[in-house]
Amino acid sequence: MANVHYRIVEHEGGWAYKAGDVFSERYASHEEAREAAERAAAEQRLPGVTEDIEYQDEAGDWHEEVSLGADRPETDVTG
Repeated sequence: MANVHYRIVEHEGGWAYKAGDVFSERYASHEEAREAAERAAAEQRLPGVTEDIEYQDEAGDWHEEVSLGADRPETDVTG
């Protein structure tokens, strides 16, 4: 199972949450950024619909897989 980690960080004169190398929008306070990160983390854990997916890898090869709607990541928020 995948893990998604959200970190609260200072960003552009305010606060943001960060997942990997991606920043959220800027928030005026640490508390606002943390609340937004908690909401995003909770949404990631919600089950979805099982679907067939296709994607192209870095080598240009195409792949087909089934994405299970119940296969959701574990999430946490730090900072």
